[in-house]
Amino acid sequence: MVYRTLISLLIMLACCQQEALSQPLTYCSADSAEIVGLLRRGSTSPLFFAQHFIGRPYVAHTLEVNDDERLVINTRQLDCTTLVETVAALTLCAQHGDSTFADYVRVLTQLRYRQGKLNGYASRLHYFSDWIADKQAMKIVQEIQKPNPPFTAVQKLNINYMSRHADAYKALKAHPDLVPLIAQQERALTGKTYRYIPKNRIANTKLLRNTIHDGDIIAITCKKPGLDIAHLGFAVWKKDGLHLLNASQLHKKVVLEPMTLSQYLTKHPSHTGIRIIRLWNYPIL
Repeated sequence: MVYRTLISLLIMLACCQQEALSQPLTYCSADSAEIVGLLRRGSTSPLFFAQHFIGRPYVAHTLEVNDDERLVINTRQLDCTTLVETVAALTLCAQHGDSTFADYVRVLTQLRYRQGKLNGYASRLHYFSDWIADKQAMKIVQEIQKPNPPFTAVQKLNINYMSRHADAYKALKAHPDLVPLIAQQERALTGKTYRYIPKNRIANTKLLRNTIHDGDIIAITCKKPGLDIAHLGFAVWKKDGLHLLNASQLHKKVVLEPMTLSQYLTKHPSHTGIRIIRLWNYPIL
């Protein structure tokens, strides 16, 4: 574990930190080359891009490598959130015929930050419910919450995890003045309600196949105090049912889970169900 962490740090230190393209960036030339190469492949399918990253190492906290907030682009190491953002940005670029690294930087910024504007650590959308609402307001995604069934359950948010565990976050530990800003964002989320599909209703049925599309973003709801979403991935239908393509901490890489999503959720008692988010083919600002 120590060796793997050391290697990851050395890789990050070897990367370029560029103040270009009108904003501060952290990336390697390998990242920009891979992104441009993918955009030139001609596909507009989120699953095409997601499947490309199968086997890529799972590494947490890749966005926490700078003292100041920068747009970090790292396609070599992914966690569940950065996999979703990377694939979404590639898909949106491809759908609109954008094929340059600058295009990708612009779209990823619009996805990762509140109202698409990088303005310090607190402008990053740390809670995925906040991400969904902000991107839906920007007409980039649509959260699917009907029909009922299968959306038979309601999640009522009670968000406070980051502010109550500030020491677990590098930026909050270094800058305690940010904690009240994060707490304010948590209070704005608390009390909001969203429909979701409980895990005991996830089955290989015509209703579910019509409701959830290949390539939809799956956000796994949870009952861990202070949190809204435990994990993210992409929907993939196979003959035996719905599967999750995700950056897996357990497998230590991006995988298409061999077990069905229903089986996967059963193995995680704190997981309660799934919310479904779909990319809209809207012009990106």
